[in-house]
Amino acid sequence: MKLYAAIDLHSNQQTLVVLDEQDRQVHRRRLPNVLEVVLDELAPFQRELEGVVVESTYNWYWLVDGLMAAGYRVHLANTAALEPYEGLKHGDDDSDARWLAHCLRLGLLPEGYIYPRESRPVRDLLGKRAQLVRQRTADILSIENLTSRNTGVPINGNRVKQLTVEEVRQQYGQEDLALPVESTLAVIEVLDQQIHRLEKRVKGKAKLAAEFQPLLTVSGVGEILGLTIMLETGDIRRFARVGDYASYCRCVDSLRFSNGKKKGSGNRKCGNKYLGWAFMEAANFAIRYDPAVKRFYQRKKARSNVAVARKAVAHKLARASYYVMRDRIPFQVERGFGG
Repeated sequence: MKLYAAIDLHSNQQTLVVLDEQDRQVHRRRLPNVLEVVLDELAPFQRELEGVVVESTYNWYWLVDGLMAAGYRVHLANTAALEPYEGLKHGDDDSDARWLAHCLRLGLLPEGYIYPRESRPVRDLLGKRAQLVRQRTADILSIENLTSRNTGVPINGNRVKQLTVEEVRQQYGQEDLALPVESTLAVIEVLDQQIHRLEKRVKGKAKLAAEFQPLLTVSGVGEILGLTIMLETGDIRRFARVGDYASYCRCVDSLRFSNGKKKGSGNRKCGNKYLGWAFMEAANFAIRYDPAVKRFYQRKKARSNVAVARKAVAHKLARASYYVMRDRIPFQVERGFGG
């Protein structure tokens, strides 16, 4: 008899359900998030189990690793792509787990990517770096806005980074205006130190694999962004088409159309937020330093706005990177941006 198990995972507990080939529930139990308890509960069914579905929540590493080490065939459910069952009058953990097992039995389960265990620590380091870089950017923008609002004189990010405490006190005069800028500059300095510390650690722990070396030819992509793209992408062959990869990188609008008319939008957060950030960062650098990309960006901005133009550059870079990784060929800017 074939059996199908699914686990609806939460922060402190989980619901385990086991179904048979006729969708009949043969076992159900609410369990604490303790690996030994979960393995003991599954042990009587292990020989008949076709697979175990684990919901892709923020805390799945320990459970998936433990189940795989114990010899189970584990499937990570991509909950963002999973259509809920509309026939239920109400939903709960039991019905969610049953639906996951049901989808596995029918071969309809949309699966998430289980990142290799050995690469996850460096991936998390890069994720933390990305978070600190975003925070630093937000702090720089806050100084730009405060300066423009109170002095009427614009200031760019490079100038913000060069500001000293003495300059701030002279420029703003009032202590109540100068103090927020001084405080933000102090935070930026700390962020710079921690970002540098994380980068040093990452470079000592990981190197671009040979098949990902051509990423360094892509406009705006350096060593750190290359490592981010490599670790977040994984095996490029899991994306059948370039559009699938661009969508996974959050570089494609989430819109729904019917009969040529817009009917709403889909899940904008579906995809990999770190890849989305990485290609936007690459776009910012490429616009600044690559003349062909800059010309494309300016043409696009003239027809739309800054945000749309930058997203268009990121989209093109993501598509180009797909072919660079898949075919292991250098980036050719003229093919994507017209030279």
